[in-house]
Amino acid sequence: MAASEIKGGAGPAAQRTYGNWRRPRTAGLGQLGLAPTLLMLGGLCVVVLAMLASIMLAVALAGLLVLVLAPLTVRDRHGRTLLARMSTRLAWRRSVSTGSNLYRSGPLGRTGHGTCTLPGVAASSVLSEAQDSYGRPFALLTYPHSNHHVITLTCDADGAALVDQSQIDVWVAYWGQWLAGLATEPGLVGVSVTVETAPDSGLRLQHEVHSNLASDAPDLARTMLEQVLDEYPAGSAQISTRVALTYSGAARPGHPRRTVDDMAVDLGNRLPGLTSALSMTGAGAARPMTAVELAEAVRVAYDPAVATLVEEARGAGGSGLTWQDAGPQGAEERWDSYRHDSAWSVTWAMSEAPRGEVLSSVLTSMLVPHPDVARKRITLLYRPHDPASAARIVERDRRDARFRATQTAQGRARDDQALQAAEQSAQEEASGAGVVRFALLATATVATADDLPRAMAATDNLSAPARIALRPVTGSQASAFAACLPIGLVLPLHLTVPASIRDNM
Repeated sequence: MAASEIKGGAGPAAQRTYGNWRRPRTAGLGQLGLAPTLLMLGGLCVVVLAMLASIMLAVALAGLLVLVLAPLTVRDRHGRTLLARMSTRLAWRRSVSTGSNLYRSGPLGRTGHGTCTLPGVAASSVLSEAQDSYGRPFALLTYPHSNHHVITLTCDADGAALVDQSQIDVWVAYWGQWLAGLATEPGLVGVSVTVETAPDSGLRLQHEVHSNLASDAPDLARTMLEQVLDEYPAGSAQISTRVALTYSGAARPGHPRRTVDDMAVDLGNRLPGLTSALSMTGAGAARPMTAVELAEAVRVAYDPAVATLVEEARGAGGSGLTWQDAGPQGAEERWDSYRHDSAWSVTWAMSEAPRGEVLSSVLTSMLVPHPDVARKRITLLYRPHDPASAARIVERDRRDARFRATQTAQGRARDDQALQAAEQSAQEEASGAGVVRFALLATATVATADDLPRAMAATDNLSAPARIALRPVTGSQASAFAACLPIGLVLPLHLTVPASIRDNM
């Protein structure tokens, strides 16, 4: 989706509102996009020419043209065409027949040297560690096939509780400025922000209390602290915020193709500026994750049962977990769910952003913990456009919106509103604003299959106040689960059908 710029409006409480985002649609006739429209016009020309030779041939070609175009005109409530749903179902059946929906690793698995590497689209990833210009170690995740390199930042988000609305507005403004600044980052292809909520084991609190408890403390104080350690972790949640930035090492004009070492030096010099700018957005103190921390986060996501063991090892000096052991030992992808080690998960994708204007707290209901969902991850995916591409995109969107608004004599309210949004986006881009495509993924993880219905119902209830339309990622649960992790996957670059073709359908 193409994200518009922030606009404010003063209400009774002088609260600032945000909106003007829209899903880009190419110019076409009716429900057809640009490519089906061209196909229809070309097919009609062929039918007319065939009538000069044989009426029966022209009728046969016309019937064939209708059969080809019909699946492109029927759309469900999420905007997916019948052709897209049919191709997804066929791809899923082929995956099941070949057994590629099953994954086995470890000593008895099929991975090399008995390792537990990540499955699916992240199987080829390689993790290394380097140091930035401040001397801080950071994890550098590399995807050799696409030559993408990912750095992940962990943030201690401040939260909006007991914070003045004016301060929240400042944070949102700086966040928009930070996103707009990413458009000028050389080689940046994607950004993801992952907010994960999980049960708090209380081990960190125990370690903090025991390490600071005086040997001559009074018995009353000791008793009080023991009660705190027993009662406080019950029902509490641990919230983690991580930002993954994906860079391309491909050759650019004036720059040759870069190796992993070249990217480590380049990104190490940029990290201090990126982390310091994040502190103004409400993200708190941001720092790069080390290789062990990233491996631990991914390992716990695939096997939540080891979360307590990993936290205990971390408190005892470090788990020493490597990337070869970060994946699951077994996983099974189903049509609408994903089983991995000791847990079951379902991942949804946003099919429609909130309509109209919203407040800054629009995602609060989705981010807060829920008792029916053991672990929950909400990931926002961003793809900033450079200034040259942004100018072409907004002008093309404006032309396409004008074409659709003038197709009917009376016009439709949605087309008129889309035209108004496209006009405003073009004006704001001309004033120096950035253009960002964005999407949202939500993953709910539970311990047993019997808990999945409650988790799915809870997610539907949480998305309603946010006014976000979610749909399960059917047939691609494994890839969606991996994309929801803070490992910087850019899914449009891993599609069988290029994104440029899909956007014009």
